[in-house]
Amino acid sequence: MRWSRQDTGYDEILAENGEPRSHYARLLELLGEIDGSELNRRERLQQLSLLNQGITFAVYGDEEGTERVFPFDFVPRIIPASEWSRLEAGLVQRVTALNLFLKDIYGERACLKEGVLPWELVLSRREYKRELLGIQPPRGVYTHIVGTDLIRDDSGEYLVLEDNCRCPSGVSYVIENRNLLQRSFPELFSAYPVHPVETYPSDLLDVLRFVAPRSDAPNPVILSPGVYNSAYFEHSFLAREMGIPLVEGSDLVVDGSHVFMRTTSGLQRVDCIYRRIDDDFLDPLVFNRDSTLGVPGLINAYRAGNVALCNAPGAGVADDKAIYAYMPELIRFYLSEDPILAQVPTYVGARPDDFAYMLDHLDELVVKTTGDAGGYGMLMGPFSTEEERASYRDEMRNNPDGYIAQNLVELSSHGTWIGEEFVPRRIDLRPFVLCGEGIQVLAGGLTRVALKEGSYVVNSSQGGGSKDTWVLTGAGG
Repeated sequence: MRWSRQDTGYDEILAENGEPRSHYARLLELLGEIDGSELNRRERLQQLSLLNQGITFAVYGDEEGTERVFPFDFVPRIIPASEWSRLEAGLVQRVTALNLFLKDIYGERACLKEGVLPWELVLSRREYKRELLGIQPPRGVYTHIVGTDLIRDDSGEYLVLEDNCRCPSGVSYVIENRNLLQRSFPELFSAYPVHPVETYPSDLLDVLRFVAPRSDAPNPVILSPGVYNSAYFEHSFLAREMGIPLVEGSDLVVDGSHVFMRTTSGLQRVDCIYRRIDDDFLDPLVFNRDSTLGVPGLINAYRAGNVALCNAPGAGVADDKAIYAYMPELIRFYLSEDPILAQVPTYVGARPDDFAYMLDHLDELVVKTTGDAGGYGMLMGPFSTEEERASYRDEMRNNPDGYIAQNLVELSSHGTWIGEEFVPRRIDLRPFVLCGEGIQVLAGGLTRVALKEGSYVVNSSQGGGSKDTWVLTGAGG
């Protein structure tokens, strides 16, 4: 069966001469031994399995319905051990710097005093919470779970696209993708030594227990906004896998600066909350007064050191896209090291010269709002109309600090089964990093794929799907 290359960008599977890269050769042989009708049959069984297990995501404002099956492509992405080793080292370095940055800006503010970042840039960020100044989280950990998005440029070099330090989602699909592929294409695994991913829930539970103020008998819970949240499947999946309660705000109460869970046998103390609720909705006494999702008094209990919140409230400022532009300088400032992983050069609207350039070159740039995620609030300049750019330019002028811009990076492509053939589609990678007693990177991650031909947007909410990600052990990489 023929595999085709994309005309531009780095092809993950095929070299420039059209031959498969060494770590993909056996995979292509194995898939070539299965005819098209059988591939389609197995793909249909995969979709039924996803539907029957409720492996879905929610799309807000979609007239066709809230819940959708998360599209899964059975052609796995393969990362050799040597490649992964460098990625892992770069991610550990980056998360270390992110934690030091958060500790600093809610404490001494050395990076501001020494001019590494402008004061006004940090203080104007929506996710910078002045209410949390001087609060030291349990064990000094601010970003317990980080999802850092990576892409590859034309040369195949990995670049950091953004960090997700608030409530990064997607790890449940990493585990379920692996389970699904092992059931539907078991023969593919016979030729490859692949690192497991199913240890993630137990590793996460270790982190939650480590940061809990009571070390003798810590009681962690997952706090969810409820069934209509887009990531509710993941909330319930992780709670089930870790064997801990899944709660909503109404299930918790604060008494005497301690947090308790309502149970049929009375109140039970809670020591650590893996919260999947944004900062503004955590505590109506401190943030959004109209919130019914959070717990009144929660921040007071956190301030008293009686409960750990993962990730720490206020951590979202570290993944603001304007702060991202300064990450290389922050790594050098805190660690006295050069960044191991490069990132996409970025124009920051808060810098007047950058903003003027952005306005004059909208047709060449990808422009993003600094606080949005999921591909929302973005202008793909090279594919936009003059009318779209004019409207977007007017919005930018109303809030220059709220925008950044980057040159379009030609994402790498990966063979994907579409219809009756293997065709290239653009992809990215979201590895998941846990920070507790140490920092560990799950050997794999969520490979997201833009299923629409020509698309650069991999987000599930905008037509993207996912692949299983194989990190090879030393013997096979």
